[in-house]
Amino acid sequence: MMANMARRRSAFAFAFMRLASCLMVSSVYGDYPHFSGRLGDQTQKFQELKASVFRRDMVSLAASPVAAGPQPGSPSPRVYPVTSYGADPTGDKDSTDALMAAMADAVQASGEGVLIEGITNLGGARISLEGGNYKISRPLRFPSAGVGNVMIHGGALHASDDFPTDGYLIDLSSNSSSPYNFEFITFRDLMLDSNYRGGGIFIPKSLRTSIDNCYIAHFTTNGILVQDGHETMIRNSFLGQHITAGGDPGERNFSGTAINLMGNDNAVTDVVIFSAAIGIMVSGQANVLTGVHFYNKATGFGGTGIYLKLPGNTQTRILNCYMDYTGIVAEDPVQLDISNCFFLGDAYVVLKSINGVVNGVNIRNNMFTGSGKGIDIVQLDQSSGPFKEIDQVVIDANNVNGMTARSTIARGSAKGNGTSWTVDFSSILLFSDLINYVQYSLSASGGSFPKHSLRNVSNNSVVVESDVAVSASVFVMVEQGKKLPG
Repeated sequence: MMANMARRRSAFAFAFMRLASCLMVSSVYGDYPHFSGRLGDQTQKFQELKASVFRRDMVSLAASPVAAGPQPGSPSPRVYPVTSYGADPTGDKDSTDALMAAMADAVQASGEGVLIEGITNLGGARISLEGGNYKISRPLRFPSAGVGNVMIHGGALHASDDFPTDGYLIDLSSNSSSPYNFEFITFRDLMLDSNYRGGGIFIPKSLRTSIDNCYIAHFTTNGILVQDGHETMIRNSFLGQHITAGGDPGERNFSGTAINLMGNDNAVTDVVIFSAAIGIMVSGQANVLTGVHFYNKATGFGGTGIYLKLPGNTQTRILNCYMDYTGIVAEDPVQLDISNCFFLGDAYVVLKSINGVVNGVNIRNNMFTGSGKGIDIVQLDQSSGPFKEIDQVVIDANNVNGMTARSTIARGSAKGNGTSWTVDFSSILLFSDLINYVQYSLSASGGSFPKHSLRNVSNNSVVVESDVAVSASVFVMVEQGKKLPG
């Protein structure tokens, strides 16, 4: 309301000044008549009043806060521009101390209630990098834990040549004994260059952290490391040890891990990982990966797109991802869903036995495209021992081109004149010598109606026999079901 009144007063003053200037010009050039006597005295008083009002409005406009701009270098409430603390946006000078001073001021601001118990709500405080590129020689850390609802955004950080090689550009670690260090910390619109000295962002024991529209490069350990805590959301971001767009001549030497999820209930959505030995390492439960494009390092060079390293308790969903010449490895997977993904360049899925358990695995509705070398789309790594406990594994309805389909559900047929028909599923079924369910039909020609039965199921083959010789076709569907130890 005050702003509207100020604008109306300014508009009135401007119009009045125009009128006053016109009257003055008219008086100077004689267009305005001169009066004598009583009328002349009134005219004189009006001109004096006009001049007085004009002077007051000019003073008022000069002092008006609407006309005055913000003072440079003074932070707005809850917004902390880092150049106000002496940070060098050109990247020539070390800005570590200046950036940490801004972070310290942000967390020392008065809070408005709490988030989760023990976390003070800073009300959306923002540490603005103002589009600058800042060199830092030490990890950026908040001076104390126990705060939330704060954002660092809008610029670039790069590690100096003496940055510690075991450090992270942004580090949310703390000595706090509380269950969580921070809550609702947001990193947005950042480019992080680790300069081949350590990692990008370290998030331990934090709750509801958001990484949005970030570009993280030149890491040697992890681009992002999430340790313990819950519900870190990584969205719309790009990660790579080397900046490339595929076909890099040094690809076989890529190292490091782009995203390392060592906590529960995290989500990675719409992310591109373009160089690293491992795209995403998962060792926590109940994580979801959606819409991620992996071309970090080809399987043929020893790379892995997704490595699920939580034997016996995977609880991971991989949906709508693009596995570009790099595949998925799952150790003793229990509750794993891989669906609607695209595997290009002979990329495949490996189920790796650690304790011989695979349970509750769905690999369905994916597309696999290869080079025609006959590589299986799903493979078993039993180098540490065979799978002894198998249950609820469904691998089916995958679209395969230039590779060999593998499945736990298969359909086949046999045709001939005789008393026995054999349908061999060993080339399609994933697990050896494991068929639990069989459904078949026999269609005889010539109107005959022989007696027939299922006679043998072994070595992933099905044998159907009749009591008399007949010309017939046998159609069979099988499923690999449960296998228990012993």
